Amino acid sequence: MRAMNAAKDIFSYRKYWAARLTPAPFLPVTREEMEALGWDACDIIVVTGDAYVDHPSFGMAIIGRVLEAQGFRVGIIAQPDWRSADAFTVLGRPKLFFGITAGNMDSMVNRYTSDRRIRSNDAYMPGGTAGKRPDRSVIVYAQRVREVFHEAPIIIGGIEASLRRIAHFDYWSEKIRRSLLLDTRADLLVYGTSGRSAKSPTGSPPETRSARSPRSAARHFCATRCPRAGPKSIPRPSILQARSIRRSIPTRWKPNALPRGRHRRRTSSDS
Repeated sequence: MRAMNAAKDIFSYRKYWAARLTPAPFLPVTREEMEALGWDACDIIVVTGDAYVDHPSFGMAIIGRVLEAQGFRVGIIAQPDWRSADAFTVLGRPKLFFGITAGNMDSMVNRYTSDRRIRSNDAYMPGGTAGKRPDRSVIVYAQRVREVFHEAPIIIGGIEASLRRIAHFDYWSEKIRRSLLLDTRADLLVYGTSGRSAKSPTGSPPETRSARSPRSAARHFCATRCPRAGPKSIPRPSILQARSIRRSIPTRWKPNALPRGRHRRRTSSDS
């Protein structure tokens, strides 16, 4: 079987101009920390429902450091108070875009049990304190960002956005809900591990890094979805999906020799 095209090395993209700066010991979470690093603004701001811990067990720490290695100034807004829009302005407006995620878990699964009871703790909060993230966090965070930065591009990702990237049955409301991309009015949705997808829009040439470049160039990114205007006969937005099939190599399917529920009898030769 013919092998697919090899994926581009994730560190082969041309670095952004800020690569000349010294890497931050910790990604800034306040304006004072930005000023201590000598930054006038962030290129990318990541909004997450988890606490910021600079460790690989936290997805946003990984994405932030990968983007920093590409030469971008990355800031983190962790556990913002969604009851006010002021919490989303602490780092100002980013030069490129906001990246929004609910965190390492789906916000509804994180807050409720399977019996729809509120959980008493949160493993991704300091001290395990519960109640510091809203229901459907990605939607709420995106709405707050749009409230204060109307034209800022928004890219959503993480497990909550990945699982809800298409129309789905919502267990909590027992209804069919549309794609999270439409509810958030985001410019782009990246799903999966997102390491390569996150670098694709930022790794494009400078002339494509316009205010709407994530949406306009989405056809060239892997594992992404973006909204677009539907046909004239359908007065609602449709979704463009860029598949990542070129990133994997297919293998030949082999049928299971022992179908489920059937077991080979043990013989004397097995002992």
